[in-house]
This record gives sequence, C-alpha cells and structure tokens, in this order.
Amino acid sequence: MKNIATVGRVLFALPFGVLGVNHFVMYDFYLGQLTSFIPGGGFSIMLTGAVLIIASIAIIFKKFIPIACWVLAGFLALFILAIHIPHLLYSTDVYQTKDALIELFKDTSLLGGSIMIAAFYKEEKKETK
Repeated sequence: MKNIATVGRVLFALPFGVLGVNHFVMYDFYLGQLTSFIPGGGFSIMLTGAVLIIASIAIIFKKFIPIACWVLAGFLALFILAIHIPHLLYSTDVYQTKDALIELFKDTSLLGGSIMIAAFYKEEKKETK
C-alpha cells in the first residue's frame, strides 16, 4: 500500500509542477486568461507559477505536505472565484462557456483533493534503533 500511496502522491503533485512551469513558458496565454478581479497582472502569473512549482516539489519529496496542500487549496479557490466563475458567467461563446465549466469542475475536484490530503496526511515517524 505504501508504494501505491507514493504513486498517488506523485501523480497528484506532478501536474501542478508542469502547470507552474507553463506559467513561465506560456506567459502570454495566461495573461489573456486574467480577469479584472486579479491584481498584479503579469506578476501574479509568475507568482502563481512559482508557488505551483514549489508546492509540487514539496509534495513529491514529502516536505511540508499539509502546508503545500493548504496553499494549493487556497490558490485553487482563488482560481475558481476569480477566473472560472467570471469566465462562466460572462462568456458569450458556447465553447468558451463549456471550457470554463470543465475548468471549474476540474479545479473544484483538485480543491477537494488538496483539502483531503492536507487534513488527513500524517508525517511518517522515523524509527530509532
């Protein structure tokens, strides 16, 4: 079971790292996704990318997992409130509305997973000989 949990932990964290790198590589795309609710413009994109990378690394290497998951939960809640819901409400194109709904459900699911991991994760105790 321990190996399966390790695989699950890495599979949960790895996409956040890739998305964090994307915030730097695909900067212009993310700049186009910003709504007026998000302060800082381009700086917020870079900050978000850095936080996603750091949280991913922390989860993969089992350092500060609850903190990393609470940070991810906070960011996901912000994405839902400041990006996905406004795109859903104010989109005039049916395809953009569909994409916004998919992103809303995806991030809501990840938010729930982040909260569960943060709430239930227990540090492994090192055995002393």
